[in-house]
Amino acid sequence: MPLLTDDIQKHLLDLLKDEGLLSDADLQAAQGEADKTNVPLFTVLSNQGALDDELLAHAIAQVSGVPYVNLTNSIIDQEVLSLIPSDVAERFMAVPLAEVQNRLAVAMIDANNVQAVDFLSNSIQRPLKVFMASEAGIRHVLDQYKTDLTSVDVAAKASQEDSAASENGDIKTIVQDSPISRALSTILEYAVKARASDVHIEPLEKSLKIRCRIDGVLREIMQLPKSIEPALVSRIKILSELKIDEHRVPQDGQFAVHVGDKEVDLRIAVSPVVWGEQVVIRLLDKSGSSFDLEEMGYAGRSLRAIRKGVKRPNGMVLTSGPTGSGKSTSLYALIKEIKDDTVNIVTLEDPVEYKMDGVNQIQVNAEVGLTFASGLRSILRQDPDVVMVGEIRDSETANLAVQAALTGHLVFSTLHTNSAAGVLPRLLDMNIEPFLIASTVNTIIGQRLVRRVAKKRDAYWSSPIETQNILTTVGHLLPKTKEEVAKVSADLGYKDLPLAGQNAYTLVKGRDTPATPHGYSGRAGLYEVMDVTEEIQNLITQRATSAEIQRKAVEQGMITMRQDGYLKALQGITTLEEVNRVTSDTQ
Repeated sequence: MPLLTDDIQKHLLDLLKDEGLLSDADLQAAQGEADKTNVPLFTVLSNQGALDDELLAHAIAQVSGVPYVNLTNSIIDQEVLSLIPSDVAERFMAVPLAEVQNRLAVAMIDANNVQAVDFLSNSIQRPLKVFMASEAGIRHVLDQYKTDLTSVDVAAKASQEDSAASENGDIKTIVQDSPISRALSTILEYAVKARASDVHIEPLEKSLKIRCRIDGVLREIMQLPKSIEPALVSRIKILSELKIDEHRVPQDGQFAVHVGDKEVDLRIAVSPVVWGEQVVIRLLDKSGSSFDLEEMGYAGRSLRAIRKGVKRPNGMVLTSGPTGSGKSTSLYALIKEIKDDTVNIVTLEDPVEYKMDGVNQIQVNAEVGLTFASGLRSILRQDPDVVMVGEIRDSETANLAVQAALTGHLVFSTLHTNSAAGVLPRLLDMNIEPFLIASTVNTIIGQRLVRRVAKKRDAYWSSPIETQNILTTVGHLLPKTKEEVAKVSADLGYKDLPLAGQNAYTLVKGRDTPATPHGYSGRAGLYEVMDVTEEIQNLITQRATSAEIQRKAVEQGMITMRQDGYLKALQGITTLEEVNRVTSDTQ
């Protein structure tokens, strides 16, 4: 936010009110907050969402007599960016836009800062044409300094000349060459800054495709020449300490990288495919996880059921969902919930994704015979209070986990199923006796991840179809009268829920920008938490289907994942479209 003189500030307020962009109520509320916190008035207005940042920057430019430019969707040529060094650009929040005749067009947050303009002009020995832009727009361009994927193309072209050497077996020398190293570093840096969960390097017949999974959706970011595949894959293998001359069988490895002040663990999976070797790199940002149940999206009945389940002295708490749904993160959150100096917690993981103080974590290593099953046998001899098994994959592990729960241990684990109710038939399929399942399983969590609506958003009234879907899915859960709002909202864990039976409901959608594609940024969890009651135990012993168990759980008050998603959509966390996409196979 630029420094504004009293005169400019007065003219700016008049302009915003005349254009209907700022109401007297918003102004009074912001002025009170500014006086109380000693924060500039327009900073408060921006933080409260009373004014859009771009509109505010445009208005400031108009009042100041400076041309305005919107940079939120702009991609600046790298040759132009190189005219102002990145450190200077960050220091003055000024970025180059284009060369115009003999002048350089530059966008700044504070275009009225004469000293900064003079310094920049003297530094590059060229006159400037100054524009004003928002802070978000400037930062969008600054990020292009750091995530320039064109360097990957440069490295690819440089390494093509060495492809013949790689074919003759001199791969190790090739992959240590700086172009390939720079290419891989740039791809990983881009993935980290884009908040990608994994990177896919996929060989095609005539090219090499690079994709990133961002907010749960795969996006192609570039294609590289086919000739650099051996060098790039071998570089990854060397960093992961894998066999570079093995191309016939899958290999798994890991290494860590530093991006800025972040340390990111990378899990590597290399698999032979028709056109070469596919590499999937999973990124685990240890600094970005709080493992707090509320922050992860647990609320109301679900949260209470979980806390009831983890307070029991023995039994099993299981999380279920497809790959990448956040099951392991939920387990870590449960461990954090009960972690105490009086509790001995031992985990068995493959891999150990996050290191936690006060928890004894064991890494599975099948090559030396340390499997889930053998590790679990060893753990039970260590007198643990709580045992976490990363995943129940086979009958042997399932039987040992059940036996541990029967002998006074609290067991946490995960299974790959589509819903909470689907866990029970899955255990039956692993040859666990129904009476043992009924006796040991306390709580089951089903979960999915949906994309969050970006901060820059617009509200709208639901269409007739959307309204009908809301009423069908959660209409019976919503408060019937205004007097019930507080009670029902507290029960479900969401603030100020709307009344049932409305003709339309307020929903939100994010604005589609380069930083927030399709209007989404980040992810939130959808959860259903099943408390295994006596009635459900009876159904288990009768070998009931997952649909029958699901219906009974809903009758007893369980909120399904779809219902949780619709409640989150009514709270402005996500959209109905996103919830329907993720829960299309659930009830």
